[in-house]
Amino acid sequence: MGQERPIATLTEDEAARELERLARQIAQADQAYHQQDAPEISDAEYDALKRRNAEIEARFPALKRADSPSARIGASPAEGFGKIRHAVRMLSLSNAFDPDEVREFDARIRKYLGIGSDTALTYTAEPKIDGVSLSLRYEGGALIHAATRGDGETGEDVTANARTIAQIPQRLPGAPDLLEVRGEVYMRLEDFQALNARAAETGGRTFANPRNAAAGALRQLDPEITRARPLSYFAYGWGALSEPLADTQMGSIERLAALGFCTNPLTRICDGVEALLAHYAEIEMQRPSLGYDIDGVVYKVNDLALQHRLGFRSTTPRWAIAHKFAAETAWTRLEAIDIQVGRTGALSPVARLKPINVGGVLVSNATLHNEDYILGRDSRGEPIRDGRDIRVGDWVQVYRAGDVIPKIADVDPARRPSDSVPYVFPQTCPQCGSPAVREPGDSVRRCTGGLICPAQAVERLKHFVSRNAFDIEGLGAKQIEAFYHDDQLPIRSPADIFTLQARDAANLTRLRNRPGWGETSARNLFRAIDERRQIPLHRVIFALGIRHVGETAATLLAQHFGSWEGFESCLTGPETEAMAELTNINGVGPVMAQSLIDAFANEAERGAIDALVAHLDIQDAEAVHVENSAITGLTLVFTGTLTRMTRAEAKARAEALGARVAGSVSAKTDILVAGEGAGSKATKAEALGVRVIDEDAWLTLIGA
Repeated sequence: MGQERPIATLTEDEAARELERLARQIAQADQAYHQQDAPEISDAEYDALKRRNAEIEARFPALKRADSPSARIGASPAEGFGKIRHAVRMLSLSNAFDPDEVREFDARIRKYLGIGSDTALTYTAEPKIDGVSLSLRYEGGALIHAATRGDGETGEDVTANARTIAQIPQRLPGAPDLLEVRGEVYMRLEDFQALNARAAETGGRTFANPRNAAAGALRQLDPEITRARPLSYFAYGWGALSEPLADTQMGSIERLAALGFCTNPLTRICDGVEALLAHYAEIEMQRPSLGYDIDGVVYKVNDLALQHRLGFRSTTPRWAIAHKFAAETAWTRLEAIDIQVGRTGALSPVARLKPINVGGVLVSNATLHNEDYILGRDSRGEPIRDGRDIRVGDWVQVYRAGDVIPKIADVDPARRPSDSVPYVFPQTCPQCGSPAVREPGDSVRRCTGGLICPAQAVERLKHFVSRNAFDIEGLGAKQIEAFYHDDQLPIRSPADIFTLQARDAANLTRLRNRPGWGETSARNLFRAIDERRQIPLHRVIFALGIRHVGETAATLLAQHFGSWEGFESCLTGPETEAMAELTNINGVGPVMAQSLIDAFANEAERGAIDALVAHLDIQDAEAVHVENSAITGLTLVFTGTLTRMTRAEAKARAEALGARVAGSVSAKTDILVAGEGAGSKATKAEALGVRVIDEDAWLTLIGA
């Protein structure tokens, strides 16, 4: 190691050859450790290889290889696993970080269901295991397959590995004909310590924490290696079912236990919020002695009928929340403040810190939110941190909770250098020099350069290929950076991605001949791009990166319009009509609507969208309905006061049955549901000849 050339003296060709050598050497070490369980080099030697690889990539970012060791953890077995589409999506949970947020969760549920604070509402509370989510599908009582969460829709087939875990039953006598069990694979602390001790004795590489160890073990290509690494499994839920397990969450968990699954013994029924918080405190006190890692407590409405009524948002259930443990904190020095320019032009300050361990994670960067936060005030101009500003050279308190991006909580003025000066937020874009303006009411300063700003263009492309957008394997943020600055095979707009192979074929210096690429990696990239030519509507809308349109909004828009043609037709029609239709969508407000309209009205933006769509086969949104729904595809409006369910629940029920819910009556309205005190909407509906029904007729119509 000591005889290696200093990185600062390497030419680009030498750096490319060195990265090729390091990739080969590290891959060999990974294979020996992860797949053959026979490490060939010491932990220190392995870390030195990885460190040198990362330093060369930092100096020569365009040379980063598609098979770069910095882009994977251990071996890369994912390519060896098949894919399994979940029959019922595996959703994530929304988070709460303090008691008030838990009380707000309870209040939202009561408001949605029309339940007063004096009415009993029971929940279950269980430890949130810090492990790897796994879904198990049983048919006729036999384990058919096991899949990781993946992106929530599709996961990796790890059936052979799951069969090696002693706590996963192979057969379930007395189970429903179809049963998908959801749970968490984890490694007990004593097993984790023993695994690391064995690795240390043999000169192997140790794992940073039990979760990483469990994830690595579950994703081994050789099931015998998984068998040798002690994994455990807690069942906590279910997906597809041929018949209900019970009427309540707790009853269902008890049924899973009776079928042979390990369920967490600390799961309790709690009557109301204060009981939840008391059990949270009890679990937090027991946390050090549990023998496995947890990062919070999960609360779920116990009554499954109420869970059904509450339903889901696009990515999370309304009836559950994860109450995370308090943030970990540490003090370190702020060495610099950098400004990053995002895809919408937002100038985001990032703290560059002297690296510090915070809750088991080495932190060197933290968000500073915006210029007001640096100055020591909130969005209303009120002081925060007692008005103390943040300056380069300060000692700052860093905190992180769960997977939340590290933040700076406070500053120690007593340790401030004598020559420190207040930080001056830039008034121009650091990337393109365009004015950076802050509109009234906006907490963020934005670059006005638009498409001429390379930072915005690159960030929008990175967003386009991100996991919940087009998710093109082999084309991540680093590759986008390299292609954007490539003069011979550039990717400067989304459409360029889908012409890459044709342009490569006509180019004298083919991609496969370039540093960091080869025949196989180029072919794999082109195949991955082709696989994304057919893509669901909601992913396309989200991938466009239109301001204010996140993943949830993209799903709402896709479900409302159904097809790209319907979506495009609205946004390219008269602006007043487009605004009316968009704001009629439950969950879309005038700000988002205007942002959508502006994007399609912008000539350059519209040209880029049209060029992209020409290469795609955009799949219509799947209809969300139950069989024989009488309102699938209809547009409904609710007005007046409903007495047997809240307006929010009525809208959610209608959408779950495949209907569209609008906020105002128009010629496109099919049914107006008029509760008590219906006024002008009912009058307008009658004038337009729209069918008007009362609440009883509505309940009869949906079979409730």
